[in-house]
Amino acid sequence: MNTLTLEDQVIITHSREESECFGEAFARSLPIGSVVAMYGDLGAGKTVIARGFARGLGISEAVSSPTYTIVQEYDIPGTANRFYHLDLYRITDEHAALGFGVDEFLSDPDAWTLLEWPIRIKGILPPEVIKLSIEKISDEERHITLEFPKNMDK
Repeated sequence: MNTLTLEDQVIITHSREESECFGEAFARSLPIGSVVAMYGDLGAGKTVIARGFARGLGISEAVSSPTYTIVQEYDIPGTANRFYHLDLYRITDEHAALGFGVDEFLSDPDAWTLLEWPIRIKGILPPEVIKLSIEKISDEERHITLEFPKNMDK
């Protein structure tokens, strides 16, 4: 799973390691400025994919779920770019999210932004958002669906 194309697709992973590797390849396939909305139940593996995503951007520090902090910001080594990992589970709606400046994370052209629980801000998601849905098939297997916006350069 070294390369991905910017086309809608379905991926099945069979372990945490494969899910992380998918996240890594996925990050490497996306242009800077990309916003990814991750959908999936609690325990589906969103943070596992985020960990791989960070690794794909060259981040070696530990990546954990920002459930209590809402956002984790990471510098991309050797660049002025950033990776934002947001967990909106504790946010009630778009107004609460705008109150902490979510719009700045969604529109930063020098960053990659990954959103967990984007349903909380569905009314303010940018039209070019990439949708990543994760379904837990078993303890180890995940069904991942990618949907790219029609206007995204491929």
